[in-house]
Amino acid sequence: MKRIGIIGGSGLDNPDILEQAHDISVNTVWGAPSAPLRLGKISGVDVALLGRHGRQHTIPPTQVNYRANVQALKDAGCTHILATTAVGSLREEIGRGDLVIIDQFIDFTKQRAMSFHESFAPHHPVHAPMAEPFDAALRATLMAVCEEHGLVFHRSGTVVTIEGPRFSTRAESRMFRTWGADIINMSVATEVALANEAGIPYAAVAMSTDYDCWKTDEEAVSWEAVLAVFSANAEKVTRLLVQAIPRIAAQAA
Repeated sequence: MKRIGIIGGSGLDNPDILEQAHDISVNTVWGAPSAPLRLGKISGVDVALLGRHGRQHTIPPTQVNYRANVQALKDAGCTHILATTAVGSLREEIGRGDLVIIDQFIDFTKQRAMSFHESFAPHHPVHAPMAEPFDAALRATLMAVCEEHGLVFHRSGTVVTIEGPRFSTRAESRMFRTWGADIINMSVATEVALANEAGIPYAAVAMSTDYDCWKTDEEAVSWEAVLAVFSANAEKVTRLLVQAIPRIAAQAA
């Protein structure tokens, strides 16, 4: 059975968007994923939903078992993965509540398993191409839905993924801006790299919740502020997913 996988990030860990929803506990060769998979349907399409940080957001970014999460969705028959994430904006023009359809990443993590390949077979090294890590067709579908529903969104954006759980220093935030990063979070680079290795098309919709700490004319980011903005705007992300998933399934048929 083919399914669309959803990895829900901060503020969208346990959405009530599935019909005929039920949970299954799974395990993988990499251990247990962050939470039971919630299986159900959206407009008749089979979907598997997984909360990246657990149902109650108890798993810090570095401790997320990204390999198990991606593997669990693959084992469940997911042919595509859509992810949601709260991000800080590194650009004045990306305002709070704006959506960003990410197209590139910069990996600034330091402590994570970033590959399924812990060793190579003799004379068979595996180096996954990563020039265009986010699937173009999935991104195009997300953008089309945003346009049709009048959602404020940005057609591209480079996310820098930091280790966390701490936020950036002001010096780091300014450095990321000079590197060309547009938004910042603590998860996506790891996830999309593994999805590419697993051969699963992946796209992520980011919601800007704050301006990190590079702007000195307002308070630096706090977790409470992030959650407040995401909670106030989560309906936009939910609507985007609900409208996009039937189109993705039809295109893949």
